Amino acid sequence: MSVVSSVLVPYASYLRVYEPLAAFPVAEREHWARYARRTDLPGAQDELRRSLADLVPVPPVPVPAHESGDAFVVAVDGVVLVCPWRTRLRGWLAMEELVGGTLPAPVLDAMLPPVVREQAVADHERWVERNPDARPWIRSAVWRVPLSWFALFSDEEREYEPGGGAGGPGGAGGAVLRYRTPMAQARRRLARSLKALRGAIAEGPMTEGLVGVGRWLEEFHPRALVELDYGGLVHAVPAEALAADRSAADVAEGIAALRDGEGEAARAAYERLAERWRAVRNLEFAN
Repeated sequence: MSVVSSVLVPYASYLRVYEPLAAFPVAEREHWARYARRTDLPGAQDELRRSLADLVPVPPVPVPAHESGDAFVVAVDGVVLVCPWRTRLRGWLAMEELVGGTLPAPVLDAMLPPVVREQAVADHERWVERNPDARPWIRSAVWRVPLSWFALFSDEEREYEPGGGAGGPGGAGGAVLRYRTPMAQARRRLARSLKALRGAIAEGPMTEGLVGVGRWLEEFHPRALVELDYGGLVHAVPAEALAADRSAADVAEGIAALRDGEGEAARAAYERLAERWRAVRNLEFAN
């Protein structure tokens, strides 16, 4: 049973890693074992609601004062897998991305005053000194799904519920579009994709994206589960477009065409992807 707030998940997608309990230190493992037995596990909307609550005060609280003790939980073949939220760490990383983005300085200062940013940076630096190997279990992207994420999955792993189903971490009632695959399979597909790309074209955004995701995946247990969740994008994309979305298949087709030296087929697959995701990104600037 999921506890679902009335706040919709924003227009973001998520790449999550769920690890078996054996991957965690003993004390944390015991915490997650007890946690997984709860009947009131929160969902993605609850995580969002708590994050938005920190932005209401003046000045806002971009990074929680304490790390979250919550997680997403799934069971595969009787094995409990856990994806910790780690909202504090993700808050620091999101703030770094925001500050390094393209927002004009006056807009950034209005959203996050300099004194708030400076304090968050100082807190993060002290925290990293104590936790040099920390990494998030969740990556997110706004108004898109990075194409490199699709390379980890096959079309057969696609799960689409048009609405009214139990759904995933987002809870009941809404549409769900996601992919799930074992970590070993994700790593194999990533390695094959990198080999094909490097053999056919020069280094570029897709290759860089795969390298970054690959380094991140190396940090996790080999028996983990990898999930790509369209998250709030399902609220922005028409149902018929979601039903027809076969982005993982298009990425696989394009990479296979590159490997086989079929430039026209690779170009056609890329154009399908580019047109689909250009239409989604354009919604960010629509009234």
